Amino acid sequence: MALYEFLTRDAVESELRPAGKKQLLQDVSTKLAPLVHLHERVIFDALIQRERLGSTGIGNGIAIPHAKFANLAKLTGFFVRLEKAIDFESLDSMPVDLVFVLLAPEGAGADHLKGLAKVARLLRDPARAAKLRQTSDRQALYSLLGEETTPKAA
Repeated sequence: MALYEFLTRDAVESELRPAGKKQLLQDVSTKLAPLVHLHERVIFDALIQRERLGSTGIGNGIAIPHAKFANLAKLTGFFVRLEKAIDFESLDSMPVDLVFVLLAPEGAGADHLKGLAKVARLLRDPARAAKLRQTSDRQALYSLLGEETTPKAA
């Protein structure tokens, strides 16, 4: 599964300056709503509900908030590079500055898991994460996110 299958140029943001986790999720919900044809409140409520189960901050300054929706047509991603890291109650207690929100149709099953795994592998690559942190240009961020890497030989 290629990242470009569920991430569009319109779904990359580099200029959000949220004061905290809740504001970030609200801002992202507002930006995602027209892209997925869902009300921003529906998206926000689902993301907050998922965060109540446990933080989606996976460590090293990375968070992957995600939720499923009955009325969503396809897997959809939204990437945000924050200028200033925020507390996200991450597993390692480090503030977050790279956020990839993943929305999935309720029946997505394996595709949802494949999407989460793809995003986690991509963002956990230290070289790629460093490059993402060094640029604020949306097109450059989109290109960096979509670059396919060759698996390392064992």
